[in-house]
Amino acid sequence: MAGAIVDVHVARGDDGTIRVITAGSVSAPDYTRAVLDVAGAVLAWPVLAAPGPPMAEIHDVGRAQQWLWAVYGERVAAAVHTCAAGESVEVRVAADMTPLAGGAARLGFGHWAARWWPASHLDGILALQPDVLGLELAALTHECQQLFDDDGDQPDDCVAELIEEHQDALAPLIQWRHATPPSTGTARRLERVLRSVDDAADSAGLDSEALRCLRSSLARPRPDGTPVDPVAPFVRHDDYALAAGEPLVAGGRLIARGSGTNDWRRYPPGFVDASESAVSWTARALGAGRQIEVEVVAHIAAPVAAVPLAAEVRVNDGPRNRVSLSRRVDVWTGRADLDLPAGETQPRIELGVLLPGFDPGPGPEGGAERDSVRALVRRRLATAAQPVAPDSPPNDGTSGPFLAEIAAAITDEDY
Repeated sequence: MAGAIVDVHVARGDDGTIRVITAGSVSAPDYTRAVLDVAGAVLAWPVLAAPGPPMAEIHDVGRAQQWLWAVYGERVAAAVHTCAAGESVEVRVAADMTPLAGGAARLGFGHWAARWWPASHLDGILALQPDVLGLELAALTHECQQLFDDDGDQPDDCVAELIEEHQDALAPLIQWRHATPPSTGTARRLERVLRSVDDAADSAGLDSEALRCLRSSLARPRPDGTPVDPVAPFVRHDDYALAAGEPLVAGGRLIARGSGTNDWRRYPPGFVDASESAVSWTARALGAGRQIEVEVVAHIAAPVAAVPLAAEVRVNDGPRNRVSLSRRVDVWTGRADLDLPAGETQPRIELGVLLPGFDPGPGPEGGAERDSVRALVRRRLATAAQPVAPDSPPNDGTSGPFLAEIAAAITDEDY
């Protein structure tokens, strides 16, 4: 990607915000965009489009100047300054695809994967291990420090926090490094990530037993032919069986059943299986009363402690009502009385899952976009499963699968 030239528009909005507008600058669901908070601006990339320069909304041009030229090149940096000074409202200019642009795009995609990766038992999409991904994000953030400053308003500048939160993955990554022939592409990725984590931890003054083991391992020559299984450190032993447990209600007359909407925006990652078929409901007549039963397949990492996850039910275009859900083994379940006329046999029921306080509200139907995201991650996992040839170009940190994707592909759990 480095070295290419792409045309962009630089424009000043009525509120004074400077926007760098690219070919991918179109309205799209949140889960199709990778976003990165940087000094004085927010950068964004469409994850479903070909690689290219980021879109940018720049609210502080002075702070952004430290990275503008390094991401877009001098022409775009000058155009931003011109628009900010009021000398022009809009400028069309050529952007250079620089190494920092590539690193920023990879970092943005990593944050997207941490938030939106559609792991699903039902769809057969492997989950990524958060600790492995978190350490690579720490390494990438450290390598992209030019994007950030010391003002403290950039939540994505969190190297120390990422290392401290995810350092449990250091031991398996070190073991993986020992088990991987040094000439392979995977070995080069492991080496780059681990050395960046070590350097970042040293810069941040972090110290722990795991970090001392990392430093000691990197200081010693790589073992040659050590009989270590590279898969073993990443095999998970989760007690998770689909469709376990008893039905919510025995008996009653079935009125209707159907699937709900699984809008990923309405709850945090790790709560609900990402499949479109994960949300289902059943309406029953129990004597003179009417009830709705809700079942939602839980994500493998779903919390078992009490959380206020809920279903939102709407009947025949009426008001939206909440049904509290609780986790029962591998599903979230709940039931509530249903306001249906006695003779109603074909109710129109809309149902979605949400977490109150997190929920942005129901949005437009995005099934096609979610299908496209699933296709994207399947392609990435298929690529991650292929060994990188020893004679492939050295990875510059801006391309190729993440270590978490490779680890998921090589363990390939029985989904």
